Amino acid sequence: TQLLVSRLWELPAERAGGVGGPLVAQLPEPTFRLPREKPPPKPRPPTRWEQFARLKGIRRKKKTSLEWRRRWGYRRAGGDPSRAWLAEVPAGADPEEDQFARLRREKRERVARNELNRLRNLARAHRAGSAVPAAPLHPTGHQNREELRRVAGVARVSTASLGRFQPRLPKEPAEPPSRSGGKKRRFEPLLGNLAAERSRQLELLRDMGSKKPVLDITRAVNKQLRQEEAEAAAANKGKKQSKRGKRGRRQQRPGRSGKKSGARRKPQQQKPAGGGTGG
Repeated sequence: TQLLVSRLWELPAERAGGVGGPLVAQLPEPTFRLPREKPPPKPRPPTRWEQFARLKGIRRKKKTSLEWRRRWGYRRAGGDPSRAWLAEVPAGADPEEDQFARLRREKRERVARNELNRLRNLARAHRAGSAVPAAPLHPTGHQNREELRRVAGVARVSTASLGRFQPRLPKEPAEPPSRSGGKKRRFEPLLGNLAAERSRQLELLRDMGSKKPVLDITRAVNKQLRQEEAEAAAANKGKKQSKRGKRGRRQQRPGRSGKKSGARRKPQQQKPAGGGTGG
């Protein structure tokens, strides 16, 4: 209680209703401390650019203007100094000279210089292109009638309508060929030959009801061919291994015979030497 009373006397107070009025203390603003599940977030560390800007004293400037101007290109902001309302007089220049006229003259000179460089680049590119002959675009060989017909068909259907509205030659067929080069799929009519339809349905039911599976000739032939190829490969592999074994044995035989032949040839080499001394 004494601590609370001492804190109340520390607050700023004033007399209410004049000098003889009661003493009223000004209470601070009420605060509520809510518990947190996690600690408060730490301040984000400054980036390298922010550190550099703080070191150099660089401040962000807000760009405000009543007219939108491009930053780059034609009619950019501050791009044409001759359009400015103020032109600075450089140091050492004639004060009587018209600075706006000077800026316009310098701009004309820059434009003329850029145009001259552009023409020089075009001339250089033309000389470089003419030095190396380009490959001919027209066909060099002779094309027969079938190739010409195929090329004409491809060129005819290379439109959005697949050549449907293209003008035809006098001897050209009325129906243009399709882009894929195949025939268009044609479905059977809904009302037609009932006997043919009945025979197809009966044949389908007969195949489904038969216990004997339908023989796929193509699959059976391919399986037989693969089996024959596997057997031939296995036979060739066995022959190669047998040949390698024979070669190894043949290489060992000359070595053994060579040693024996060398031992036998030694006395034959000594005979001419003895005969020479005796003669």
